[in-house]
Amino acid sequence: MGEGHEDPLAELALQLRHLRAQRGLQMGGLQQRTGLGRTTVSQALNGYKVPSEATLFALARALGTDVEPLLALRQAAMRLPRSRDDSPRRVVRRPGRPTVQPSFEERYLSYVAERHSQLTVVGLNLSRPERACWPLDAAYLSLELAERREDWPADSEEADRPSVVVKRAEQAMAHCRRVLLRGLAGSGKTTLLQWLAVATARDELPEELAGWRGQVPFVLPLRTLVRRGPLPEPHEFLSAVGTPLAASQPEGWADGVLSQGKALVLVDGIDEVPQERRGPTRDWLEQLLAAYKDAHFVVTTRPSAVPEGWLSSSCFTELSVRPMSVADTEVFVCRWHTAARQSATTEAERSQLHDLEAALRVTARAQRDLAQLSSTPLMCALICALHRDRRGHLPHSRIELYEAALSMLLVRRDIERSIDVPEGIQLTEHQSIQLLQRLAYWLIRNRQTEMDRATALALVSDALPAMQAVAEQGTADQVLTHLVGRSGLLRQPTADTIDFVHRTFQDYLGAKAAIEAHDFPLLVNHAHDDQWEDVVRMAVAHARPTESADLLRRLVDRGDAEVEHRSRLHLVAAASLQYATELDPDARRLVEERARVLLPPRSQEEADALAALGPGILDLLPGPQGLEYDEVISVILTAAGIGGDHAYAFLRRFAQSLPPDSASYALADSWKHFDADEYARDILIRFRDHLSLSVRTHDQRNALRFLKPITSVTFREAFTEDEITEHLSPEHIRNLRIYSGQLLTELKFIRELPALTELALSDCIQLTHIEDLAGLPLSDLSLLHLPDEFSFDALASLSGITELSLYTRLPWESMAEMPAPEGLTRLFLGASIGTPLAGLSRWQQLRELVINTGPDKGEWQEISALPRLTELGIADYDLTQAVPIHSVTSLRLLPGSDVQLNLVSDLFPNLKHLFINNLRSQLVTIDITPLSRLKGLEISISYPNGITGLERFTADAVMLNPRPRTAVT
Repeated sequence: MGEGHEDPLAELALQLRHLRAQRGLQMGGLQQRTGLGRTTVSQALNGYKVPSEATLFALARALGTDVEPLLALRQAAMRLPRSRDDSPRRVVRRPGRPTVQPSFEERYLSYVAERHSQLTVVGLNLSRPERACWPLDAAYLSLELAERREDWPADSEEADRPSVVVKRAEQAMAHCRRVLLRGLAGSGKTTLLQWLAVATARDELPEELAGWRGQVPFVLPLRTLVRRGPLPEPHEFLSAVGTPLAASQPEGWADGVLSQGKALVLVDGIDEVPQERRGPTRDWLEQLLAAYKDAHFVVTTRPSAVPEGWLSSSCFTELSVRPMSVADTEVFVCRWHTAARQSATTEAERSQLHDLEAALRVTARAQRDLAQLSSTPLMCALICALHRDRRGHLPHSRIELYEAALSMLLVRRDIERSIDVPEGIQLTEHQSIQLLQRLAYWLIRNRQTEMDRATALALVSDALPAMQAVAEQGTADQVLTHLVGRSGLLRQPTADTIDFVHRTFQDYLGAKAAIEAHDFPLLVNHAHDDQWEDVVRMAVAHARPTESADLLRRLVDRGDAEVEHRSRLHLVAAASLQYATELDPDARRLVEERARVLLPPRSQEEADALAALGPGILDLLPGPQGLEYDEVISVILTAAGIGGDHAYAFLRRFAQSLPPDSASYALADSWKHFDADEYARDILIRFRDHLSLSVRTHDQRNALRFLKPITSVTFREAFTEDEITEHLSPEHIRNLRIYSGQLLTELKFIRELPALTELALSDCIQLTHIEDLAGLPLSDLSLLHLPDEFSFDALASLSGITELSLYTRLPWESMAEMPAPEGLTRLFLGASIGTPLAGLSRWQQLRELVINTGPDKGEWQEISALPRLTELGIADYDLTQAVPIHSVTSLRLLPGSDVQLNLVSDLFPNLKHLFINNLRSQLVTIDITPLSRLKGLEISISYPNGITGLERFTADAVMLNPRPRTAVT
């Protein structure tokens, strides 16, 4: 071994530093590209601690190098004796007998770290399913989470502002105490909770989550809890999930941990609770929140299971798991094959896995349909396994993928490896499926996602008399043990429970059982329930042509008869069309007619819902001729959300029929879903003169060369100064927004853009001031999420500023100290400024003011002293504290709970335009009757749940967004 390898940890650190120097990356840049915390990156580069496999994967990807040599050095470092300083701070393992008996909390944390440190991975080791596990350190992939930024009032004028912010999971959760995490099946929600539990127990949370450190995690899977009866009290948390240490728990321990704010409560699977029990589940959560205000909570659900704002009254931040990007997919493919190579038994097999990995990475990037299928960790793992099993050949549709996966998991791999009768039981594929679908269908009918082993045993036992060939091989217990151990589809999370590896397989097999039992009425009667949505669609796939036509007609008929569930039932029918291999034309026509009543979409939410239905919806999308503006925008967003070749062709045709000055925002936003160069050349170039571009990736940044001259651009990924300016024309760029400024160290480059009038800066963690902007002819400046020590002194030198947006912590005792020019006409203040509004009346020229914290009585007096103020926007307000303001003619409200419209006419007697963004309180019915006292008032309401008092107004006086539809009669 050479001298450099005598200390493999030092050699590893040296190689990482050398690679970073070669790439010219600073610490901030490397931190941003990896999504790792500064401490984690620093420790890896300086050899202070053996980095995790996940850390090395992230660093290798960011540095553009092969991870295998780095992993080899890590393995060598792991074999050397570790100093005490290298050990995790909370879970300490030392050789020999401990001299001090660990506390219960230490024992519990050690248990959590061990219990949740492994993941079951589809198809990782098909010949030995019991080995198909993956260390969490290597498996965890920091996915992107999207948050709707509520402190930007949502209306068309603000469309270019960051109303939806996308960050890596650790960054998105950094400043949250309570999170509701939405994600599709297999999107990685449960894995994220596992990682939070283990990293917290080991005291290894990254720097971004430093505020979460020192917590005690409680992992509460609702699939287990709801089956056991009433949801548990804190002292029952451990026993409810079968923790062996429950009996040793000191009296009052859980209550003490929670009340001291030391608990991290991880509640998994609201969607796995039957609909009629979701209300009580919410009550249970709110009781915990009321009793333990300082504890951290993360709650997960499928998107359609609960409405937006379901927990907003309890101050939950709603985050949504984004589909994996192409880059994320490449990382996942690399990790899957690395894990597979570790379990390979021969050099030839390892070599084959290297070749398969290289081929799949190319295929996943080249084929958009495959990219769409591999957008979640579950589906990506399934594709990796099938690609390996079929030696590089893959099925194309989702149903074909499931069929191939079942065949692969159940029998093919064992046969090909000459592994048979391992437990004295040998089942054919058909026999295995018959038994598995019995279990799956019981779970679906009973709205459960796991069952007692005794129930599973009874179901298998009931089936055996009709399956003589199976019954002759062993008892029901032996057959069930075989299915759990060999099928790759079942698992036994505890000694007395059985569930499916993933809900997707349960739904697929349950749907097959429903069709074979001719349970069409049961399917139709539950089709409005989100827990049955995938079951119904897969049932259409399993059904024969006459059966699928019958099932779809029944769905339509029930939707026609039931107003409450009409939209959902008709859309479920429409989404099922693509699953039918052969279908009677009249049945297809009937479904499409009903779907067209719900089309075109009129909002982002409707676009998202339609996109989730898949490519088949493209054939039903109309336009652009005859569409209103909101419909044009939403159709574009729907097609972009679907993605793939068909969606691209649709968008290209659609865009060619649009005027060059319309829908440019939606087209620019949709860029992220397609190949950057192709989309820029084919679609965006026609709208170049009207575009406000949004750049999220290096590919998009490079594609800017096709769109010159650029007048308006937003950078939503971290880039260096040179990368930002490379394709900008100084004499043309007027509007520049940098919403991920982590790599910026100074702003001198802004001085080289003489035409610039609007500038936005966000997350500039290395900036301490804006003195480089002094004297520039800027008229519009936005500063968001800046460091606490940031200096705003240079505001005084920006004499041309008329519009100022501050969405960051401010250093002043009052607004009177803000050094902004006296000529301000528009001022936007975020909820996080932390500065009272006293002194605001100094800006007598203000015509528009937006504030995102409710003013107190004195601050209302300050606002009323602005003589030219005509536009006012407020959030989380209390109008009982307000004073009359006669100058305001346009009012925007973002209520927290009570809309308080009964006070509006007295406080704003000259009001002509009222905008209500009901995003945070969608469960509240709005009564607009009190507003009828204001003559000539125009009202616009976003996210209306229920509106009363409409009869007091003319039809054109009230606008609802999304616009209501005419029902089918």
